[in-house]
Amino acid sequence: MKTQRRTKMVAAVAGAASIALLATGCSAAAGGDSDGDITLTVTTFGTMGLDDLYAAYEAENPNITIKATNIDTGGNALTDWKTKQAAGAGLADVQAVEEGWLGQVMQVSDTFVDLSEYGADDIKDRWVDWKLAQGTDADGRIIGYGTDIGPEGLCYNGDLLEAAGMPGDREGVAELFGGDDATWDEFFQVGKDYNAATGKAFYDHSGFVWNAMVNQLDEGYYTAGGELDIEGNSDLKSQWDKLADGAASGLSAEQSAWDWGGGKAFVDGSFATFMCPGWMLGVVKGQVEAAGGDADSGWDFADVFPGGAANWGGAFLTVPTQSKHPEEAAKLAAYLTSTESEVAAFQAAGTFPSVVAAQTDDGVTGGSELSTFFNDAPIGTILGSRAEGVKAQFKGPNDAVVQEQVFGPATKELDSGVDGDTAWNNALEVLKNLDLN
Repeated sequence: MKTQRRTKMVAAVAGAASIALLATGCSAAAGGDSDGDITLTVTTFGTMGLDDLYAAYEAENPNITIKATNIDTGGNALTDWKTKQAAGAGLADVQAVEEGWLGQVMQVSDTFVDLSEYGADDIKDRWVDWKLAQGTDADGRIIGYGTDIGPEGLCYNGDLLEAAGMPGDREGVAELFGGDDATWDEFFQVGKDYNAATGKAFYDHSGFVWNAMVNQLDEGYYTAGGELDIEGNSDLKSQWDKLADGAASGLSAEQSAWDWGGGKAFVDGSFATFMCPGWMLGVVKGQVEAAGGDADSGWDFADVFPGGAANWGGAFLTVPTQSKHPEEAAKLAAYLTSTESEVAAFQAAGTFPSVVAAQTDDGVTGGSELSTFFNDAPIGTILGSRAEGVKAQFKGPNDAVVQEQVFGPATKELDSGVDGDTAWNNALEVLKNLDLN
């Protein structure tokens, strides 16, 4: 859920013009100055859109060979990181870290290189303030360079909405859900209207909706002061009750996260709406194509989101102290998070840049294969709009554990017909047994 990002597609390649731009625009960050040949390992996850950038970096730095590993989901990547972190060996020179792991990462921040020792202070103005702050530990050490952020918009199937007598154009859909004043109450009501008109589910499963609802709160599973705060949390319970009512009303298609029947559910009308942070757009495209669909499948992207601004995910590139080449690894991490690189990553996978200059670059606000797939939606412009008002929510040390092991099963219970109070109490019992802090 929160820590997972997955697609079965191969990310669309960045255009030749983008790679040419990288070759000229990132030379300072990419310059190699070490003696001898060096192999740098990189571990990423999901759809980060970095693959083509490795070749561009190697072309500029003939003494560098990049050996990249991409793990399918953030959850599996977290397990991989924790195992190698505990063993004290095996981590990549450049290790991608998900926002949802930050609480755990910051507990062992001294096992990551302080990137300020390798020029971070000279480039720290690249990023939006809150992203830089997230990658900085309590001692002021910058341990992570931000890749993307996850402002959320609403993916929807215009053909399905129109068949239900609802608007299918982007402006009409935004208005349907309340525009700037969109609420979760309106979202679930539209879902009930859709279900009444079609007899079909409205969204894929309760888990992703719950994740969006939690991320949107000022404080999620933890207080800003770092205290676990679930039992007796009226804000969480209020959102849970709305979600439970939606499931009981038949709005969930009861899909399995990161599966969707091999993408079939995206093309057979199983559901009409989908929670979409920027990086999820590439997932949707990949799922549709995996099931034999294409840009005519009806999927679109609207500048609206229930409850207002929300952020789901976003990653960082770190250099573990296990690296034998920290200086070169830091240079590679800086290159992969330059303006030009983040533009290219967006074009490949829809990952919305955390670098300020990249957010308004023509390569982000203009057209791409991804925008063509989503009915020529101005994806970059919409994500820039959705990013306004986003705040970084504090992620406690066991945030990902709570999301996956406590509320993962509980949201599945909702989809299987368990009533909301029972599923909530079951979640609290699991939480108690895990004995987290």
